Amino acid sequence: MGFSYLWVLLLCIIGEGLVKGVLGVGGLACNWGTRSTHPLPPSIVVKLLKDNGFSKVKLFEADPEALQALGGTGIQVMVGIPNELLAPLASSVTVAENWVSKNVSSYISKNGVDIRYVAVGNEPFLKTYKDTFLQTTFPALQNIQAALIKAGLGRQVKVTIPLNADVYQTDSGLPSGGNFRSDIHTLMMSILKFLSDNGGALTINIYPFLSLQADPDFPKEYAFFNNTSKPVVDGSISYTNVLDANFDTCIAALEKNGFSSLPVIVGEVGWPTDGDPNANIEDARRFNQGLVSRILAGQGSPKRSTPPDIYIFGLIDEDAKSVQPGNFERHWGVFNFDGSIKYSLDIGRGKALVPAKGVHYLARKWCIMAPDASPSDPNLVQSINYACSYADCTSLGYGSSCGMLDARSNASYAFNMYYQTMDQRKGACEFSNLSVTTTTDPSPTQNGQNRTCRFEIMIDLGKHEKPRRPPSSPAAGLREHNSHKVVMVLLVLVLVSTLMI
Repeated sequence: MGFSYLWVLLLCIIGEGLVKGVLGVGGLACNWGTRSTHPLPPSIVVKLLKDNGFSKVKLFEADPEALQALGGTGIQVMVGIPNELLAPLASSVTVAENWVSKNVSSYISKNGVDIRYVAVGNEPFLKTYKDTFLQTTFPALQNIQAALIKAGLGRQVKVTIPLNADVYQTDSGLPSGGNFRSDIHTLMMSILKFLSDNGGALTINIYPFLSLQADPDFPKEYAFFNNTSKPVVDGSISYTNVLDANFDTCIAALEKNGFSSLPVIVGEVGWPTDGDPNANIEDARRFNQGLVSRILAGQGSPKRSTPPDIYIFGLIDEDAKSVQPGNFERHWGVFNFDGSIKYSLDIGRGKALVPAKGVHYLARKWCIMAPDASPSDPNLVQSINYACSYADCTSLGYGSSCGMLDARSNASYAFNMYYQTMDQRKGACEFSNLSVTTTTDPSPTQNGQNRTCRFEIMIDLGKHEKPRRPPSSPAAGLREHNSHKVVMVLLVLVLVSTLMI
């Protein structure tokens, strides 16, 4: 009897070791954004997470349906608080107590959601925000912590603030010179001490892709792992990629200010697949495979060998996300908007990504430019403008997956995106007698760049249990900014085509 028990115990220990070997020390983690016109049902997303070995997920807000779907799954959750809530949360601890009761305590007790962190704000000290959230972020953090303690969750649920990597810098150009920005240094010291005293963590978002976008002289190879780029030598350390160098700049800043042991989480890191010449399938696969391999191997950085939790950004594409930073913002997903696979990834022991299951689509119909319509029609530009103001045309931009289409196909793409976004409703494919519906897929197999251009068919929200639209927020109002960039590209194509007729 005793021997049998020991044998079972030994098998359990060995099994646990094997699981850690497959999933890495902390397992895979990702960001689940919900700003989509046709979101995947949360139950399908949760199945997608589990099928692909994601044991942790970060939500940007306390989405009720997402949290309910995560109940009883064992997936660890970081719940975000949007920046627009920082002011009311900072103004009153009662407001914070009500928020915690509704969005944390309730889901833990009633739904069995394994909430581990509350993320207060989202990059509130970003330079482009100027001083908008400087006065409210820390008081909101303090009030949320007090509310968690009052709810009896002080040990179970920790607090953090996801910050952009621009909160620290290095005057020497080397990681060892890292320190926090002078304009927020005093505030950062207060926040770091508070996080340290309360068992919290610092969350940093690191984007090698954005480093490449911001600096035309940035060596592209240095953005990837296992690259051919010349290393950056900092004393006895050689940095072979920007993620390690950036992360260790943060670690140096912490060490310099007396917080060498504070846990650091990488809250967002990834690579988009569309919306920019540098955002493509090949580079995204290369970057994310290198990232996943590091996570699975439990690899840390040169200055901190213990691997941090790393949340891949993101899980699925979001066609209603703000495009103020760039067209690529809607294309960060490892999966397409419908949970289909963009590219292959080895997620451990040779296992490949698994697509979403049980997705229902609208009818196989597309809206295209009518064969007898002319690119020189005076109503065409206005019609394209209208379509792209209400639908996602970011794939039509320069260097994007559909950027090499001719003028007629460009118009067809715009018409179809509007048609699908409007659920193929009657009248949604009527553009001044310039359009018709077809049951033949108009998607070109490949364009000149060997990149797939997809004419989408949207998810049928009516065939799923709880159809919904993306939550409203100030960011949602920024959607139309990008339509003008796309329309300008289309205008050029239409004019060129007209001149050639």
